[in-house]
Amino acid sequence: MRRAGGDRRDAGPGGRLTAPYRAARALGRPAPWRRGWVLAALALLLGLTMMLHAAIPSGSGNPGSLVETFLPWFGLPVFPLLAGALWRRSASAVVALVLPVTVWLSLFGGLLADKSRPGADLTVASHNVGAANPDPAGTARDLAASGADLLALQEVTPTAQPLYAAELAKTYPYHTTLGTVGLWSRLPLSDTRPVDIAMQPSRALRTTVATERGPLAVYVAHLGSVRMNPRAGLSTAQRDDGAQRLAAAVAAEPNDRVVVLGDLNGTVDDRAFDDLTGQVRSAQEEAGNGFGFSWPAGFPVARIDQILVRGLEPRSSWVLPATGSDHLPVAAGVAW
Repeated sequence: MRRAGGDRRDAGPGGRLTAPYRAARALGRPAPWRRGWVLAALALLLGLTMMLHAAIPSGSGNPGSLVETFLPWFGLPVFPLLAGALWRRSASAVVALVLPVTVWLSLFGGLLADKSRPGADLTVASHNVGAANPDPAGTARDLAASGADLLALQEVTPTAQPLYAAELAKTYPYHTTLGTVGLWSRLPLSDTRPVDIAMQPSRALRTTVATERGPLAVYVAHLGSVRMNPRAGLSTAQRDDGAQRLAAAVAAEPNDRVVVLGDLNGTVDDRAFDDLTGQVRSAQEEAGNGFGFSWPAGFPVARIDQILVRGLEPRSSWVLPATGSDHLPVAAGVAW
């Protein structure tokens, strides 16, 4: 018969557990360092993936580019892993989580602080207005109210182009367009020419802005789209080729001051842009507040709309309110 004090076969005088029973219970419950090995392994794998992302191959399916596009989001699994480690009371899993947390903070911790400063001499903005935008005129009015001195637009359809030109004319007396991209400016423009990124109609231009401090070379580009194919994986060949051509054009640019604006269909963490980002700096990374995600507009998960500069100092960078496009507009203040 079982009594409230426990099984008499395993208890000594006074109902105390015998030594063999206590030993059996201890063996049945591993110590904190021996628990949660699966959680610890997952934490280490997560940390190594972020730390060694550049070593992930770009072969079939282009997994390297896919990982780098969404690399900031690799910090999210830390939270369920930590919850599991605490629930399992696993010291080994908690210690293993130090690796992904440290790597993530080294990569993106600087983006968590507001690095903006006053003193901008020029405000620039860029927006993929969307070919399917149901209200081009309203989008133009919103962008004109942003206070930007230079406004770059991408995915401007032939039908919508006159609407943008009419709505922006009062704020921007100068503008130039080539194909589906254009630049609207408060300052005079000259020497506009196409940039060959191997796409038709033209989706990239270079122009000169006349400023009080001398000429400023501005590039506006809309690189090829990235497609996800269930069989082939991530398809980036057209975008990558365009990125190389754009980088070559910027490298050949004789002007010391350069701004690159546009929808590059990729983040600055993506290795496809190494040749470009080796020459220009991201305004968002240097002077922004947060990640500045711009796409998709409904729930942004990546910053694929870029403001990159050379010979200028970024002072601030931010994301503008949504328009009728599937992208959010981005803006930055720069100083000479």
